[in-house]
Amino acid sequence: MPTHIPEHRNDLLTRGGGVQQFFYYKNAMRLPTISHADGIYIWDIHDKRYIDASSGPVAVNIGHGNKRVISAIAEQAKHTTFAFPLMFENQPNINFGNELVKHLPVGLDRVFATSGGSEAIEACLKFARIYAIRSGQDNRHKFISRNPSYHGATLGAQGMTGDETMNEMFAPITKASYKIPAPLSYRIPNGLSIESYANQCAAALETEIIKQGPETVLGFIIEPIAGLSGGADYAPATYYKKIRDICTKYGVLLIFDEILSGLGRSGTFIASDYWPDARPDLLALSKGLGAGYMPVGAMVVPAYMAELVAESGGFPHAQTYTSTPLAGAASMAVLAEILDNNLVENSQNMGKILLEKLEVMKDKFPIIGDVRGKGLLLSVEFVADKESKRMLPLELNAPARVNQIAMENNLMFYPRRANGGKYGDWLMVTPPLIIEESQVMELCEKFETTLQIATDEFLRAGYIK
Repeated sequence: MPTHIPEHRNDLLTRGGGVQQFFYYKNAMRLPTISHADGIYIWDIHDKRYIDASSGPVAVNIGHGNKRVISAIAEQAKHTTFAFPLMFENQPNINFGNELVKHLPVGLDRVFATSGGSEAIEACLKFARIYAIRSGQDNRHKFISRNPSYHGATLGAQGMTGDETMNEMFAPITKASYKIPAPLSYRIPNGLSIESYANQCAAALETEIIKQGPETVLGFIIEPIAGLSGGADYAPATYYKKIRDICTKYGVLLIFDEILSGLGRSGTFIASDYWPDARPDLLALSKGLGAGYMPVGAMVVPAYMAELVAESGGFPHAQTYTSTPLAGAASMAVLAEILDNNLVENSQNMGKILLEKLEVMKDKFPIIGDVRGKGLLLSVEFVADKESKRMLPLELNAPARVNQIAMENNLMFYPRRANGGKYGDWLMVTPPLIIEESQVMELCEKFETTLQIATDEFLRAGYIK
């Protein structure tokens, strides 16, 4: 602990200041300050306009400045902004849950609202354990997850996350899951195809369950389409059926983390709609629910599980901002925007166009090794050499540098690497689901300019040949 108060650092903002003061290092480049935003565009205080090709952290699915959602929040605020769920029911929360399940597969019937994605994951983990105890399966307490993966910032969610760097840091204060390989589609072991590697990864689940003792394994949690941890990677359809069958065979709950991929982002209402014979037992949603307007998340479970838990003592899990009327009103308006404007279909259609354009750029620029994803959940992976898939130097931090160049060209992405770069470097390409074809072309034009500048710079520096 510090023994004295250090002198004020002039390279930071002010005493107090914003959250960025926890991220900036001395002489770090400052981020632009936002002024206003509308649709797929953001303006900074110098009136520079950016295309939001990231949707924030892949959250602002319906775009910025949506009048219906803003009006719904304002109207609800006239009546009440808060109702604690152990004291009052509130109609917006009930309406939200009723509307959401209409668009989910039969069997995902009960909605537990949270105030974010990490909390939705925490709720799934705790609910799974409570259900096991109340159904006479007290020995089940172990979780299995994949590496790489990302499941949230709280300690429970961190324990599920497959990131060696983060796991090592928090290991002393975290209950870690047992990790098996994620079925990557680009950086796969030599001698294996995408299909054979996915089969190997599915077999690893059964091996781990048997190793741990089937009677002790409670759940297996995955991102059906990888988010920031895997750059929109996903497996062949057979993989999802195999893991579903394995979980069913051993009584293990299959948990889908669709915090990024849900609510139309991947081109279907939820990503698991692509694999109807591999339905999850528990589902976590978030980012697209509040769409950047309110912090909202949700755990969705089968009715029979919720009823057993409720009738045997209830679910001992509540947080201050769980299921507020404001969150319910905002989410109802977000759902209405998605459905009334066919944004799931638009995500599918615009995603195909955007993916085709990215494939052309991949052929043109030597620094792009792979493009992948579904709907408007896409990514571009950078390499120093396409044939060997050799990565650019870690110290370069290629995604951050390319995004920096993009911002100079009025374009904003989400740069990402996982496990300290062990599994690759990529930019998430995830514009709002409202994007139109002309705007896709505008985005691609600016991105192509960005890639040309980056390629020339990396050639001069000797990073590529």
